[in-house]
Amino acid sequence: MSEPRHFVDLWRLDAATLLAILGDAHRRKAARAGWPKGRVDADAPAAGRTLAMIFERNSTRTRFSFDAAMRQLGGSSLISTSTDLQLGRGETIEDTARVLSSMVDAIMLRAERHETMEALAGAATVPVINGLTPRSHPCQILADLMTLEARRGPVAGKTIAWVGDGNNVCASYLHVAGKLGFSLNIACPDAYRPSPDDLARAVEAGGRVMLTDDPRAAVAGADCVVADTWVSMGDVDHEARMQAFGPYQVDEALMDQAGPDAVFLHCLPAHRGEEVTDAVLDGPRSLVWAAAENRIHAQKSVLAWCFGAI
Repeated sequence: MSEPRHFVDLWRLDAATLLAILGDAHRRKAARAGWPKGRVDADAPAAGRTLAMIFERNSTRTRFSFDAAMRQLGGSSLISTSTDLQLGRGETIEDTARVLSSMVDAIMLRAERHETMEALAGAATVPVINGLTPRSHPCQILADLMTLEARRGPVAGKTIAWVGDGNNVCASYLHVAGKLGFSLNIACPDAYRPSPDDLARAVEAGGRVMLTDDPRAAVAGADCVVADTWVSMGDVDHEARMQAFGPYQVDEALMDQAGPDAVFLHCLPAHRGEEVTDAVLDGPRSLVWAAAENRIHAQKSVLAWCFGAI
């Protein structure tokens, strides 16, 4: 029996695989133009398959997009929260992995701890997909890059500016910058820089990374500006974060420092008036809503890859 194709961290995948998944996502979306949301893709690569979705953290986009993705691929899904099962409480994660592997064809986990994701993937005999952990958010980055490519062409040679917390989403950008050939400028306070391990991985993969505490320097000439909330689930230093990130708000003046055709992305939910203003979020340079829809298409291709259809 072959090893399952897990989708846990983007740094584990080579450039050819990432490009194949992105290319498939573009093709699948184009093929569905004008179709109702519930119609099944012509090839139905998930026909007869079931995805288990486990949520230790609340979700809107991850939950709905993965459910819709499985339906469009011809499969089905089962949804559970941490209160519905004994994951890591009355039963070991490894035992849960073995049981679920006998009942479903893949597992998507949105986890409180990255170690839970790794333990689940280590014991499961079916693909495990990272729906989010405190250390990475790979599905969001694929949707972002797909959205940027649709507007501006291949990401190779582009400059992406990250403004704000060096968090899990920022980490996943670092995981692919070198592999896909784009420059990544990161502006954040010293206390909230990305993990040194993630920075080292990016450099080792050939990534062109600039780290600064000056948002204007990071954004200057960029093709895309990305922001995220200043306070995420699990963060307990709310007041310190609000004070530290005040100068990092993405407003129209900051966007004007970017390239003439620059676009704005945000993984949502957005805290309007904090990390981004209404004028930017709802303005003509915002691709936020397109990226939210593209979560479905990108994740369909992740699932297709996990099932061996790519």
